[in-house]
Amino acid sequence: MNWRDVPSLAALRAFEAAARAGSFSAAAQELNVTHAAIAQHVRAIEASLGASLLVREGRGVALTDAGARLAATLTDGFGQIIAGVRAIRDDAEARPLAISVTPTFAENWLMPRFSDFWTQHPGFDLSITPSIDVVDLRRDGFDMAVRYGDGDWPGVEATHLISADYTVVAAPGLLAGRKVTQFSDLYDLPWLFETIHREPRLWAEASGLDPARCQIRELATLTMLLSVVRAGAGITVVASALVSDDLKAGRLVALMQETRDRTGYYIVHAPGVLPDRVKTLKSWLLQAARS
Repeated sequence: MNWRDVPSLAALRAFEAAARAGSFSAAAQELNVTHAAIAQHVRAIEASLGASLLVREGRGVALTDAGARLAATLTDGFGQIIAGVRAIRDDAEARPLAISVTPTFAENWLMPRFSDFWTQHPGFDLSITPSIDVVDLRRDGFDMAVRYGDGDWPGVEATHLISADYTVVAAPGLLAGRKVTQFSDLYDLPWLFETIHREPRLWAEASGLDPARCQIRELATLTMLLSVVRAGAGITVVASALVSDDLKAGRLVALMQETRDRTGYYIVHAPGVLPDRVKTLKSWLLQAARS
């Protein structure tokens, strides 16, 4: 297909609208441009094709034979384009909204709050995919993601959702009322860390935890780890937003904490105007983070 010999689509749209409406003014109003712009587009097509397409008739315009043939072809072609676009949009609206989140975020922050979302939006069809992989939204078919990091990712728009400051936590019964001001106050107690995500342990060691002076065990997931910590079997380091419900309920207590400026969980989506469903979910996430 060689487009170099074809007038611009903007010009063809202008001609098709004028031919269908029988008026440059009506076409200009439909396409939200000026009367002069429609006339200029039509003249450009006539010059390119070497044929007269429209002639003045009273206060409007009438089609020549060549104009009638081109108008019929364009009306059919644009109609197929519109039908194809509508079909894709209808398919997109019919499928569940796809969101990618980290398993830790899904299990410890998102899902405990999600009954509120479905209460507010009972007909909202949503597919949540937990994954530690950084997905390509367009390539992998996701409408939105929640990512952990500093929010600086190329090609996407990132909105800060919750901070991910590190907090040392334990069950109240494990501490037996002891005063904690530094890591050495806790060396006689077992420490628990995730096998996969090493950042909390690296932060603890950089902040003063000496692994040679305490007992450390590792578990595969944060969900497993927090279950053990809630049962009073050890101490761990975790993003405070992921244990906010535990801290409020008193199941865990915060012993030490570091506040980080940019690191946290971000809502990520393609730049530009958002579809209504994406806007709805994004708005709810931000509301849930504030509550």
